[in-house]
Amino acid sequence: MQIWEVLLLAVAMAMDAFAVSVCKGLALERVRFRHMLLVGVWFGGFQALMPAVGYFLGSTVADYIERFDHWVVFLLLGVIGVNMLREAFSKHEECDCETDASLSPLSMLPLALATSIDALAVGVGFPGLLSGIPQMLAVVGTIGVVTLVLSGVGVRVGAAFGTRFKSKAEACGGCILIFLGVKFLLEGLGVLGA
Repeated sequence: MQIWEVLLLAVAMAMDAFAVSVCKGLALERVRFRHMLLVGVWFGGFQALMPAVGYFLGSTVADYIERFDHWVVFLLLGVIGVNMLREAFSKHEECDCETDASLSPLSMLPLALATSIDALAVGVGFPGLLSGIPQMLAVVGTIGVVTLVLSGVGVRVGAAFGTRFKSKAEACGGCILIFLGVKFLLEGLGVLGA
């Protein structure tokens, strides 16, 4: 993977966490840097951990799926991207300010898990895309740092602007994932050069 692909993937993967962070910022009475950092660490940590776990799960079956790994990556990124687009345009998703105000571990853990499940699925496709553990660590580290930063920004955006950017962020992330899935498929089929 090239650096621009890693950065695009990291931004796309961070959009769910960004959207939830906007809700957190909206719910907090007064946003401080420690709030932004705490939310960023929770979401960034899980966004880095889950694709690493997915990588090792995918590595166990890599020999069996090597011939069609580009299809696996395409389907995983495509399904996650379409789901993000569907959520972005759904009218049912609202921020519940009373429950979103808490930054306790009991409140943050389920949110961090929920926003990073898609990262686990993407990580399963990493063995076909990455050349070894050092490259995987660089990619998941980038995903974690980008998510940390964007989640912190999301808290500030939520406090300042409300939920105006929440659905736009999810739609953008979904489009990026679909684009990357199609690109990896075309490369795997030999239509595009790697």
